Amino acid sequence: MEKRILGIILSLLGIAGLIYAGVSFMNGGEGTRNIKTIIFTGVLGGIFFFAGIGLIRNTKDKAT
Repeated sequence: MEKRILGIILSLLGIAGLIYAGVSFMNGGEGTRNIKTIIFTGVLGGIFFFAGIGLIRNTKDKAT
């Protein structure tokens, strides 16, 4: 059950990172710093999201 909860938390963090990257992209802005922020948060959000989904899918609940 703990792995499933960790998967949910990672998925939510990933969604938040992807949303932040999308909002930053839509707001635009000039400079290299904004592009680095968008790429960093997008990649990190994607890694968190897919890691969380993988944990949720691969964790089997055992009857106690």
